[in-house]
Amino acid sequence: MWLFSYGGQPPSTVQAGYRRNDVCKKAEALQCLRFTRGMEIMNARTRVLVLEDSLIIAMEAEDILRLVGADTIDIANSVDQARDAIQVADYDFALLDVNLGEAMSFDFARDLSLANIPFGFVSGYSDTQDFPTDLQDVPLLVKPFDENAMRDFLQKLFPTPAE
Repeated sequence: MWLFSYGGQPPSTVQAGYRRNDVCKKAEALQCLRFTRGMEIMNARTRVLVLEDSLIIAMEAEDILRLVGADTIDIANSVDQARDAIQVADYDFALLDVNLGEAMSFDFARDLSLANIPFGFVSGYSDTQDFPTDLQDVPLLVKPFDENAMRDFLQKLFPTPAE
């Protein structure tokens, strides 16, 4: 079974932008805002389920999720493992690889929706027009991705309420 998790603290090297005299420079303001909003989404107890059949991509996602503040990341390499995981743990959100080799994650996405667990898709394809109609508006994180792409994805998954 390939479901496993790591606990612990976010890396201490993550900082809210570069500060000089306690004021972000204009060029750095967007990065500071992205970090601040990412930290509002993530906290010391954020638990994430990653459904991904490629160990390398799953580990990369785990590292990036830690950089943006996730505490516990559980990785499942099949829909069956992911279904088992949501039966025994509470998740703040899930990242779902669309194509899992012999299966697609769309039915599991609907299970998450019924369980009120926010989720988004991860795919090498850059749009959702070939997805089932009811899932075309779900946020999409395009592979390959980095920390900034993850932060942008999380902003789509958890939009800031209008003030």
